[in-house]
Amino acid sequence: MRLIRTDIPEVCLIEPKVFGDERGFFYESWNRRTLAELGIEADFVQDNHSRSTRNVLRGLHYQIEHAQGKLVRAIAGEIFDVAVDLRRSSPSFGKWVSFTLSAENKRMAWIPPGFAHGFCVVSESAEFLYKTTDYWSMQHERTLLWNDPDLAIPWPLAAPPVLAAKDANGIALADAETYP
Repeated sequence: MRLIRTDIPEVCLIEPKVFGDERGFFYESWNRRTLAELGIEADFVQDNHSRSTRNVLRGLHYQIEHAQGKLVRAIAGEIFDVAVDLRRSSPSFGKWVSFTLSAENKRMAWIPPGFAHGFCVVSESAEFLYKTTDYWSMQHERTLLWNDPDLAIPWPLAAPPVLAAKDANGIALADAETYP
């Protein structure tokens, strides 16, 4: 696996070694020892799988307590993925990074605790898998406003996004609960 640092160094892209031949391909999508050697030491407790269609936007989600680190990847289709730094003590507080994850590029992203996370589907449909370092906690879940003008994230949407009610009613960064 190869680690690629983003503009927020704690958020990383991971390129697996893919072995392919006429039968198809094989790669390790998670190996505790290999990721630890790359500097990512995480104890995952939950796996999640979603399927969405074009222009579905999920996020920007975080948990104010029981913060989750996430190892994310698309196994079908393509998504535009975003992580927003919500750690007030960080020099990158309020900044965000984005990247494309797809079945074709097989890249994964590590989003550590302390970040809001979201994505939109840019292909016909996409399936998204992610491992989390803590369990989902409904009472601690928060949603940052996906189109907050202070963030100015250029979501690559072909039409107005398809949103869950909680995503449509997210909180602006200026009013959001954040981490120390």
